Amino acid sequence: MAHDCSFLEALGLADGQVSFAEGHRESHAADWGAEQQDRGVVPDAVVYPESTDDVSAILAAATERGVPVTPYAAGTGLEGNAVPARRGISLDLTRMDEVLDYRPDDFQIDVGPGIIGSAVDEHVAGDGLFFPPLPSSGDISTIGGMIATDASGMQTVKYGEIADWVLGLEAVLADGTVIETGSQAIKTSSGYNLTELVVGSEGTLAVVTRATLQLAGRPRQIRGGRAIFETLDDATEAVSDAVRTGVDVARIELVDGLSARMANAYLDTDLPDAPMVFLEFHAEHGIEEEIDLCRTIFEDHDATRFEMSSDDAEMDDLWRARRELAYAVATYDPDRKPLHPGDVTVPISSYPDIVHETKRLAEEYDLLVPCFGHAGDGNLHYTVLVDRDDEATVERGERLYREIVERAIDLGGTATGEHGIGHGKREYLAAEHGEGAVEAMRRVKRALDPTDTLNPGKIFPETVGGGRIRPPEDEG
Repeated sequence: MAHDCSFLEALGLADGQVSFAEGHRESHAADWGAEQQDRGVVPDAVVYPESTDDVSAILAAATERGVPVTPYAAGTGLEGNAVPARRGISLDLTRMDEVLDYRPDDFQIDVGPGIIGSAVDEHVAGDGLFFPPLPSSGDISTIGGMIATDASGMQTVKYGEIADWVLGLEAVLADGTVIETGSQAIKTSSGYNLTELVVGSEGTLAVVTRATLQLAGRPRQIRGGRAIFETLDDATEAVSDAVRTGVDVARIELVDGLSARMANAYLDTDLPDAPMVFLEFHAEHGIEEEIDLCRTIFEDHDATRFEMSSDDAEMDDLWRARRELAYAVATYDPDRKPLHPGDVTVPISSYPDIVHETKRLAEEYDLLVPCFGHAGDGNLHYTVLVDRDDEATVERGERLYREIVERAIDLGGTATGEHGIGHGKREYLAAEHGEGAVEAMRRVKRALDPTDTLNPGKIFPETVGGGRIRPPEDEG
């Protein structure tokens, strides 16, 4: 259903901040994941706020008129988090991309939600600082999008996820109210932790307009490399053993043989056709001891090669293959397209089990399923490739995908380690958390956004068909 968005012209926004152009609207009907599958709903208007006051005025007016608002930024999401499920307004925050304050003595920076992640690193590099939790897509995705999904990346095993590095937020509620959460202190026990409530809420509770981020000093010693294994089971057992032993590693990434072949085809590289683990170590001193301990553990699991380097160019070439695997997978076979982006995470002791089960199911269903991911924190990315014109193959792929998610939850894990729920993982929410916890989430949503203005149709299972967040029984 189309919504009347003519009220936007009366809000006093500058020329170029509101667009009804078909091209602009269609470009906001998909994110990276949706482009691999089906486009979302085309919004009625795209609005480009340039300040917190803009966001507040837009949300207040939209809520008063019952117009849905879907926050949008770089469009690099994989679960349709920023793709409208209903029409209304696509709120594009990419113009709010400035560094608002920088306090190197406190290792802190305040930024707008539209700033690209790598721009933060560039801004602070001269002081020997960096923002550790940037995901693999940090050079194309925004800080606001990372906060919305509580993103994480290759360095999570050492540094944690985005939530661990957000000290405070300025955010706007659905009715236009501006709130501030957290502080510049590195710890607090004051009141409800609204910062972590907003982080990971995918724009369903508030729109972030300013973020205070904690930074870290760049390590003096950095070494990277890879280990090659005879079997995938050997590789995953080695990773699990190394992490449980306490090897101080900054990145420890799994790449199976199929993924290596795809990377070679896409980048014209010469990765070996074998299971691999990519590694990077960060330290102020004593890095060789950690490398030697890791080498010993890996050799106990039949690693055939263990190669390390401190050359920046060599390490960049190594990590480029891992960073661009998503593109390599998507373009590998013109007749087979990715079904859904797999993103399960399990306890580290169960990591070998989930990878083995994924490959077993791929063989059982006779489908190509490359496996890679942030192995050090138990995160597995897998992609089911299918011929979308073959209904039987698509059905097999859906069953395979679903069985892997269900197995991850059975192992004490999660349906999504870093991509968020969006509209792709809603059906697994109750299975993972229990209906009581999901109802508590609904109550929070109703309290902060009773009109369901913000990003409707996301997260909650009952919104799969476009329904509202159901009210308690006593509200009818």
